[in-house]
Amino acid sequence: MSSYVLGLDVGTTSVKAVLLETGSRTVAASHALPTASDRIDSCGIKAKEQDTGLIVDALNRCIGLLPRHKLQRVVRVGLSGQMHGVLFWRAKSGCDWSKKDFFTAKDTSQLITWQDGRCSSDFLSSLPKPDSHLRIATGFGCATIFWYMRNRPEFLSDFTVAGTIQDYVVSMLCGLEGCVMTPQNAASWGFYNTSTNQWNVDVLKSAGFPLHLLPQCLPSGNLAGQTCSDWHSVPAGTPVGAALGDFQCSVYSCMSARTDAVLNISTSAQLTFAMPADFKPPDCPQAASSITYFPYFDSSYLAVAASLNGGNVLATFVEMLISWIKDLGADMSDSHVYEKLIGSALNQETSDLRVSPTILGERHNPRCLGQVTNICATNLSLGHVTRALCRGVLDNIASMMPAEHLQQGGVNRIVGTGSALARNEVLRQEVEKVFPQPVSAVLFKKTLQQEDFCDPQSES
Repeated sequence: MSSYVLGLDVGTTSVKAVLLETGSRTVAASHALPTASDRIDSCGIKAKEQDTGLIVDALNRCIGLLPRHKLQRVVRVGLSGQMHGVLFWRAKSGCDWSKKDFFTAKDTSQLITWQDGRCSSDFLSSLPKPDSHLRIATGFGCATIFWYMRNRPEFLSDFTVAGTIQDYVVSMLCGLEGCVMTPQNAASWGFYNTSTNQWNVDVLKSAGFPLHLLPQCLPSGNLAGQTCSDWHSVPAGTPVGAALGDFQCSVYSCMSARTDAVLNISTSAQLTFAMPADFKPPDCPQAASSITYFPYFDSSYLAVAASLNGGNVLATFVEMLISWIKDLGADMSDSHVYEKLIGSALNQETSDLRVSPTILGERHNPRCLGQVTNICATNLSLGHVTRALCRGVLDNIASMMPAEHLQQGGVNRIVGTGSALARNEVLRQEVEKVFPQPVSAVLFKKTLQQEDFCDPQSES
């Protein structure tokens, strides 16, 4: 009789679930649903928050769509999710299991996501220097906690535990009193030394940081516990892995050789390749560098150009057009506009219009803004603008990870992945123009076959 591993991803715009048959390692069933959980910033602090209850509800609905008889034979649960963000809850009361086989969020904060912009450059410069090779940026868990310490200390007094959204799900599934976190997520919070696998306790303590909110860290790949109750027919007592970073998981799923580089374009965009096994990161942050080194598995590292500007830029363009269309007295759906954009760009093979799409800045250069240049009367069609925008997204990530850096890393192939790349033929065409290495289209085809909803910025 077949057994299954249940994999879950809690992304920025959607949740995904997949059942993997353990013997053949083939996908037996999968589903994805949008969370529709974004909250409007009414305080003018550039906040990016999501409704925790809506995320958990979407996760429950997504699991409920999988075959129940296969869920009954799940032997392990693994989770990944959006990194950097932070969620607060109360120990022992962070959820309600009274509705039989699924839990609902209770006594939690909203999720403050990785896109949060409340920590200005001046605020970040006022924080203590981390004992880590990784810089601190707005949207990072520890930076957000520092912001609440200084601006709304009463908020923190309502909670006893903190973690990422995927860590929260693990804690609720296992009935943990606290939070366990892998180095992949801890490093994304800031103030975590990946060489010693320790929080910067002394640095944080001297700054008055609430140390009780720091999760306990477990090696990536370790178990966090066991399900404390039946969950959509997944038996109680099923082992649950400590949550991993969605970025590392996306790389692991498609890097078939150490000479591969992985290009992921979803809500954001990343280009990465594996460092040698004996690589050690620098002792302190390289503030002006566009390349950082993320912890991977087995004490290894990935060289990463992590851009804040990916599918979200295309989504913003779509939103802008829809707003203009409404101002002109017409109406059109997101999906229809997106379809028209791609169609017009496919009919326009090249464009001399130049778009720098960094409307969200970059972590190594938060003050940079987007630009449109080389404008003339003949390159203002929808096809020109859309193709130039897609090219701009790729030119930007390529500028962050120059071709010579890829060559020095021994990269001889680019593997593409991510929902924005999967749905956008124009992006895929431009990838092959931007990079000198051959580009694998295999994962494009695989991703296109997955069940998902039509959203150009959804996470992979």
